[in-house]
Amino acid sequence: MTKGLPLSKSEGTASRQAHADLPKGTYEREIGRDGFFGPVSQLHHRHKPTGWTRIEGPMRPRAFNALAGARDTASPFAAPRLLGNATLDVRFWHLKSAMTALARNADGDTLLFVHEGDGALYCDFGHLDFRDGDYLLLPRGTAWRLEPKTPCALLMIEATADILSVPERGLLGQHAIFDPAALETPKLNEAFRAQANDTRWRIEVKRQNAITTIDYPFNPLDAIGWHGTLMAARLNWRDLRPVLSDRMHLPPSVHATFGCDGFVVCTFAPRPLEGDPSALNLPFFHDNVDYDEMIFYHRGNFFSRDNIVPGWITMHPCGITHGPHPKAFAAAEKRTRTSTDEVAVMIDSRAPIEVAPLPKGAEWADYAMSWREDQS
Repeated sequence: MTKGLPLSKSEGTASRQAHADLPKGTYEREIGRDGFFGPVSQLHHRHKPTGWTRIEGPMRPRAFNALAGARDTASPFAAPRLLGNATLDVRFWHLKSAMTALARNADGDTLLFVHEGDGALYCDFGHLDFRDGDYLLLPRGTAWRLEPKTPCALLMIEATADILSVPERGLLGQHAIFDPAALETPKLNEAFRAQANDTRWRIEVKRQNAITTIDYPFNPLDAIGWHGTLMAARLNWRDLRPVLSDRMHLPPSVHATFGCDGFVVCTFAPRPLEGDPSALNLPFFHDNVDYDEMIFYHRGNFFSRDNIVPGWITMHPCGITHGPHPKAFAAAEKRTRTSTDEVAVMIDSRAPIEVAPLPKGAEWADYAMSWREDQS
């Protein structure tokens, strides 16, 4: 049941429809609860809500190079933590050669996003090849390893409080934004059988962020069959068919790809912009006051952001309005684009996101002031 007052009111000069037909000379700001699913209002301002001159205090928008602190390591558990909280852990991992031990995460489900590289995944459920742009979902307790064909750079997302799964689509139906048939599962094929030899193997088990090692005189990835509803899976952003609306800009929640109680993972993939001239064709200013937002930029040109390149992360804490940079407004007014050219992974977290100490030079120190007209 939707919470909030059981009525909708309007005051002053306001549009009849959210994200369309804005009063002339105004900027729309949305205040929403529960990740765009709860009570919501749109306010029309004479000035851009991001037009501040200074921000002081512990909370501010941040942008940094996620690749700067990554190091090549055979174990995913040795990759340095970038950010997270009690329900979420995000790391960036470089892997140039085959893992020398199996990994088993007993703290939570693991979601790998392949930023660069390709290779093979071997796990309890079988074998899968992977490439750039793939999500690899590994349920809690799964033993797995990667064999890169080319050096890999991976965003690693860990869900520590709940099962990470595909969210319900409601009235959109079960085939949006991808058909479940697009989720590919491991195969007990010849490649899997070939690696299941009698060579000694070790499993590194992570529990409460401590590592326990288990040695075997054989390869424990030796299953001859399996059945059930728990399994590893692969999904590529190229398989997505984003939900579109020609007459209204939709909130980022429509791009939800995976989710759990603590956070949701959304994927921004190339898609046509709104064609109706009365509709906003760029993200609206918003205060999503129940979630912190993190975005990892994979490829392309993120049309609402200036000076952000692939491999970077932006983090916007709840309580501080965020929205498009000035150049995005200029492009929208000229309508120089008919579609987006971007691929990015967004995480909306209910608990505040803490950023780990960053290497010197990795962070754009003045990012919080980048919405100023003279800074873009």
